[in-house]
Amino acid sequence: MSIKKKYNYMLFGNPVCHSKSPIIYQCFAKDIGFIFNYGSQHVEKNMFANVMLEFFNTHGQGANVTVPFKEEAYKLSHVVTRRAQITRSVNVLKRLRNNVILGDNTDGIGLIYDLKRLNFININKKILLIGAGGAARGIIPNLLSYNCSIDIVNRTFSKADNLALYFKKFGYIKAIPIDDLKDLNYHIVINATSSGIQNECNFFLSNFIFYPERTVFYDLYYNDKSTPFLKWYQDHGGIYYADGIGMLVSQAAYSFYLWNGIFPNIPYVIHILNKNKKYWCI
Repeated sequence: MSIKKKYNYMLFGNPVCHSKSPIIYQCFAKDIGFIFNYGSQHVEKNMFANVMLEFFNTHGQGANVTVPFKEEAYKLSHVVTRRAQITRSVNVLKRLRNNVILGDNTDGIGLIYDLKRLNFININKKILLIGAGGAARGIIPNLLSYNCSIDIVNRTFSKADNLALYFKKFGYIKAIPIDDLKDLNYHIVINATSSGIQNECNFFLSNFIFYPERTVFYDLYYNDKSTPFLKWYQDHGGIYYADGIGMLVSQAAYSFYLWNGIFPNIPYVIHILNKNKKYWCI
């Protein structure tokens, strides 16, 4: 009879088979000399609450949450950090004393860390954000904190508009109907949809004008090959781009710090993951 391994830390999502989080945490642990037991679990969309609570009620100490459960994780957390409260989205959970579950969001600080590492961001940048789900929620406040302006486009305009209205007190942000998006005259275009995971062509990419010499494309998601979002950009002459590997490693480092009080070596792990890619990326 096989005995299921009891992981103390877990990634919950749907899907999770693509995720490099287990590799990242293995690298962190090896570099620090730390014993760290991390696994991943595919969760059916109506079972997230049950699976998560069972994990924390048994052996679980901490968890990461990926699509599509970040907003649900926020609702299920007993207490949340200030940044999770602002975004109403949670990507990392920690069990405290008396089985209290703390929810936090490290996506925004992870993205900013990576954009700064790449020299992609400074104050007053004009940003186009594609997508209005939990991933977008997690990064908007940090982008606005740089005094950047954000336009949001989404398949369902009302969802983008609601998100813009919610965050407008933190800075300049507005929703744009897809049909009104003709000229990609932005400093940074960020894909916050899950098209990279599902290998779909992005819904907005057709016959748009952009300026390769001054427009950076950044995909929050990643693949060993180029994502559809980044491939479209490259095929149309784009030269400044990156996928979300750097953000993934950075947000994981902040999660690791929340769980253990140790901040790991981010550039070292980014280098390990990037050297195995089948395409060039910054």
